[in-house]
Amino acid sequence: MSDYITFALPKGRILEDSMELFAKIGITCPEMKEKNRKLVFENKEDKLRFMAVRATDVPTYVEYGCADIGVVGKDTLLEQDKDLYEPLDLNFGYCRLVVAEPKALSEQDDPASWSNIRVATKYPKVTERYFASKGVQVELIKLYGSIELAPLVGLSERIVDLVSTGATLRDNGMVEVETIAEVTTRLIVNRASMKTKHERIRQIIDGLEKVIADTPKISQ
Repeated sequence: MSDYITFALPKGRILEDSMELFAKIGITCPEMKEKNRKLVFENKEDKLRFMAVRATDVPTYVEYGCADIGVVGKDTLLEQDKDLYEPLDLNFGYCRLVVAEPKALSEQDDPASWSNIRVATKYPKVTERYFASKGVQVELIKLYGSIELAPLVGLSERIVDLVSTGATLRDNGMVEVETIAEVTTRLIVNRASMKTKHERIRQIIDGLEKVIADTPKISQ
């Protein structure tokens, strides 16, 4: 299927938002509207293929050439640091990667005085780089879910996690202390595909760029 353009898309809301955006430049896949458990879908007429995968796996499929194009959050790209072409901010899925701690601790805490701290996070590489740049030694505890639980049970005093409204933090008695990065959804492209399928991929990028430019900016 070397003449196909293959997309790797995260399952769930981002897949839906991505297909809605792609439809504006004529990229569609009627097969995806059928209710089934398939993971690979095709638009044979337009020679398009779509893979529904875990968000954290999108960069890997694109880097290794299983997909030519992918859609993924900037947080995943920062953590994985893959060798990819990242031509577009798709301007949806806005959130923040933050350092947070219990409200009671924050009332007497001064981040400028941190020297050696313990942090629970899904993002150990981003966290380590961030604190290293501030000259802070950090003991990292890698978790895969419910990061806010860590301070509640004494696993760590602080966390680094992705937040949107901040409601989950507030509900668990935590507050944001510092923002590491602002995160949106990005279009990524395999570097070899960008050369071998340049014309088609460039057309997709240019089309999306125009649609995004004509769309009001997301509220931040």
